[in-house]
Amino acid sequence: MTNAATLLLAARFAANRHRGQHRKGDLSHPYIEHLLEVASLLADTGGIGDPEILAAAVLHDTLEDTETTSAELRELFGERIASLVLEVTDDDGLPENVRRQRQIEHAPRLSYNAKLIKLADKISNVMDVTDHPPSDWPQERLLEYIDWAERVVAGLRGVNPDLEKHFDEVAAQARAKFG
Repeated sequence: MTNAATLLLAARFAANRHRGQHRKGDLSHPYIEHLLEVASLLADTGGIGDPEILAAAVLHDTLEDTETTSAELRELFGERIASLVLEVTDDDGLPENVRRQRQIEHAPRLSYNAKLIKLADKISNVMDVTDHPPSDWPQERLLEYIDWAERVVAGLRGVNPDLEKHFDEVAAQARAKFG
């Protein structure tokens, strides 16, 4: 399979698996928009052209949020992509506060490519919370989310100055809006 075909297959697969899922924000965007935004941030802002990293970015939430298995990802996309997705996947069997703390602790130990994906994911998440905050989130919760995202990103630093700068700008905008 060509590199472009792999990336397109990942996009179709993710769109199918996340069908009916929406973001939490006030506009309730289809979830696939987040996944494509993460890959676009990597390509456009981060200068990442590796189609397998971009495919893993598009697939990064399939294990957490759908019935997809790691064996299925390996079979369809190969070991490298499946391993990257596994590396950035949270254990959704744990309480949210434990998962968040584990992300902070685990971030510095991620592989270089997994750090890229995680960093682009945090940029997308902070932009979404800033531009379309969930209506049931008070200002305090929004600020706590930004604080947490900054703590995760602190462990990702050193992988891509352009993505890191973009995160800092997005976080500053969020703080200006909510702080």
